[in-house]
Amino acid sequence: MAEMERERAKDFIREIVTQDMESGKHKKIITRFPPEPNGYLHIGHAKALSIDFGVAEEFGGVCSLRFDDTNPAKEETEYVDAIQQDIRWMGFDWGDRLYFASGYFEQMYEWALQMIQKGKAYVCDLSAEELKDCANRGTLTQPGKDSPWRNRPVEENLDLFRRMREGEFQDGTRTLRAKIDMAHPNLNMRDPVMYRILHKEHHRTGGKWCIYPMYDWAHGLEDSIEGVTHSLCSLEYEDHRPLYDWFLDELGIYHPRQIEFARLNLNYTVMSKRKLLELVREKIVDGWDDPRMPTLCGLRRRGYTPAAIRDFLDRIGVAKNNSVVDYALLEHCLREDLNKSAPRVMAVLKPIKVVIENYPEDKMEMLDAENNPEDPSAGTRKVPFSRVIYIEEDDFREDPPKKYFRLSPGAEVRLKHAYYIKCVSVIKDGSGMITELRCTYDPESRGGGTPDGRRVKGTLHWVSAGHAISAEVNLYDNLFLVPDPDAGEYKASLNPESLIRLKQCMLEPGLKDAKPGDRFQFMRQGYFCVDPERADGKLVFNRTVQLTDTWAKIEKKG
Repeated sequence: MAEMERERAKDFIREIVTQDMESGKHKKIITRFPPEPNGYLHIGHAKALSIDFGVAEEFGGVCSLRFDDTNPAKEETEYVDAIQQDIRWMGFDWGDRLYFASGYFEQMYEWALQMIQKGKAYVCDLSAEELKDCANRGTLTQPGKDSPWRNRPVEENLDLFRRMREGEFQDGTRTLRAKIDMAHPNLNMRDPVMYRILHKEHHRTGGKWCIYPMYDWAHGLEDSIEGVTHSLCSLEYEDHRPLYDWFLDELGIYHPRQIEFARLNLNYTVMSKRKLLELVREKIVDGWDDPRMPTLCGLRRRGYTPAAIRDFLDRIGVAKNNSVVDYALLEHCLREDLNKSAPRVMAVLKPIKVVIENYPEDKMEMLDAENNPEDPSAGTRKVPFSRVIYIEEDDFREDPPKKYFRLSPGAEVRLKHAYYIKCVSVIKDGSGMITELRCTYDPESRGGGTPDGRRVKGTLHWVSAGHAISAEVNLYDNLFLVPDPDAGEYKASLNPESLIRLKQCMLEPGLKDAKPGDRFQFMRQGYFCVDPERADGKLVFNRTVQLTDTWAKIEKKG
């Protein structure tokens, strides 16, 4: 039943587009992805990406990349470049269809003049505060009040609007508003602002303009100019659609069809650009690409793959109603992808020294280790084994509980790809801390068995002390402790252990040539990737996701 619901939700946009194509309304589908360059893309934008580009691809059409750069106070070239990089990383391409709202400013201005001439727009002297005041705007149950300047003569409006463009007036002193209906039940239709005065350098047009179009005015005009057939928007624009339609109809220009879908909301994170920007500016995180951020560059740095993200988006489908998706599903998709592709390696994150007393001091042997049991074609590699090795601190207990199958005094375990070892003594320093374990090995147990058929339950990973490389490892967890950080003051629910840095981890030597972005499964630990930066010349690995799969358990129960 859940699968059927998902498929129905996923298809409603495709059904609409199919009907339009079959009716002959459109010969070619044209969509657009319209980010505002005031921040980095996050996982929520990835959903819009997959819909906008995916629908165009499925129907043999094209999708444009258009930057809605109508607010110079918040927009920067840095964001323009980063957004393009993220879209390409996700596997989408806009070809030669790269557009900017700022490229249409002159045409928008001319259309605004037409609206004034038709008596459908006027210059208003109310301040921003006065425009927001319920006494003027009204409420859901009470009509708003007409502006004192609503009935200015057309010629006076034309003169004032031209002078606004020429820079004669200060910021906030005047706006251009549409003349619709101050009693309209939809508040967006109550004489909305079309232009505001803003003396601010624009990242593309410099100081050429000091009036800038509001998004509700610009949105439909941009779609019309580009010949968009289906303007696919998130659900918050549903209440704005009547205004989208009104502007296009009043101008009598080509009219695309707007369709809304639910936004992607994930638990244990925030999606608001404002809040994400606060996290960056207040240095709560280490930038937009911090691996704890839901940004695409953050997910990339953490080790996520485009394939896993697209699989996740395909599974959740295109719903009509807002809902919150469990982050565990995203991690499940990632594990499924990395399980097939990530090489297995041995890494000891909290090392404790083990000396194998009966192993020759001058001996070293190279043992065969499989690269990926899920992919036999991945082959094998050689790993060095010697008298002194490191194992995980957590893999030893001096006083073990019941059913503890790892190493303890007198107990025997198997070293992965190597031999059985038995702990014979424990060495401590003056404070009682364990500094070294003394063990013996069974030379007949190489490969996981013995002539007498003896078997052990515990298998440990390890690295040779004389050959291992030292690295730093970042253990990342959810940035927030609660499923819905937006329910209260979101910074109050920050997870103080969302990042734990381990400085002296020991890894098998073959990892010394690993490149930024390379992904591995650290056996028994989780999936990790190489960070672009180094720490004191050493490699840094970021934990992408742990091995435990919560979502798989949820599906099994369901």
